[in-house]
Amino acid sequence: MSFSELISPLVGRLVLAWFFISASLALGAHWSSTIALMTFKGMPAPAVLLAGAIVLMILGGISLALGFHARVGALLLFAFTIIASVMMHAYWKIDNNAIARADDYEIFVRNIAIAGGLLLIVGMGAGPFSIDNQMGGGKKKG
Repeated sequence: MSFSELISPLVGRLVLAWFFISASLALGAHWSSTIALMTFKGMPAPAVLLAGAIVLMILGGISLALGFHARVGALLLFAFTIIASVMMHAYWKIDNNAIARADDYEIFVRNIAIAGGLLLIVGMGAGPFSIDNQMGGGKKKG
């Protein structure tokens, strides 16, 4: 196994973990404005959904960082990312403001790319430098 095959899964997981953990901290730090945005976007029970999102993002990020149940963590973050992107960044519904539409499109596309990276972890596992791999769960059984 080459050096890049050894280290790439670890670095990729750490980058994704950093993204979700730092985003969750930012959401928590800007609680009121995030609630206002979610209300504006028509989200039901925004405080409950935001609290759940923050917990999911932190736990999923820790799962990725440690490579502990990384496939499950990545799958949950994948589903969350898709749902949140469709609900919060529905650029196709914005027709009267080209700048707002472009901004939401950019965020939507970025999130879909992140979801693709998460699917790689779901399919391929956490890699050699992970708790999953040390416990025998990092490889596909079959």
